[in-house]
Amino acid sequence: MEAARKQARYGRLFSQLGDLLTKTADPDARMATIVAVLHNKMEYFYWTGFYMLIDGELTVRTYQGPLACQVLKKHTGVCWAGIDRGEVVVVQDVNQFPGHIACDSASNSEIVIPLRDKSGKITGILDVDSKSLNSFDEIDARWLEKIVSLI
Repeated sequence: MEAARKQARYGRLFSQLGDLLTKTADPDARMATIVAVLHNKMEYFYWTGFYMLIDGELTVRTYQGPLACQVLKKHTGVCWAGIDRGEVVVVQDVNQFPGHIACDSASNSEIVIPLRDKSGKITGILDVDSKSLNSFDEIDARWLEKIVSLI
C-alpha cells in the first residue's frame, strides 16, 4: 500500500477506534474491537490478534484469521522477541527469522507491538501477520503503537 494512502487510512482508523473505545474501559472488549477493525479494514492483515502474558506464558486471546497457536514457546519467535526486547519488531520475511514459530505456513511477514499496563509493564503483544513479504514498515509500527495505547 502506498505510504500516503496507508497514513490516511491509519488516521481514519485511529479516529474511529477513539470513538468506539469510549463505550467501555474493559480491556478485553477494547482489544476485540481493535482486532475486528484492523483485520477488516487493512487488506494485507492476514492474522490479527493479541497474545497475553499469563503465568509467564504467551497465551492467545482475541484474534481474527486462521487458527492460532494457543501458547507460544517461551523466548522463541517474533512475539517473544517483542516481549523480550520491549519494543516493536518488524519482520519482512518470517522464514529468515531465527526460531520463528509457524502457526500458519501462509504467513510471510509479521509485526508485533508490546502492550503495556498503566505502570509501563508489558502484559501482552499485538501480533499481525501478512501473507506477503515486506508488508510492514515504520508507518505500521508508529500507528499500531498509537492504537494499542488506546487499550
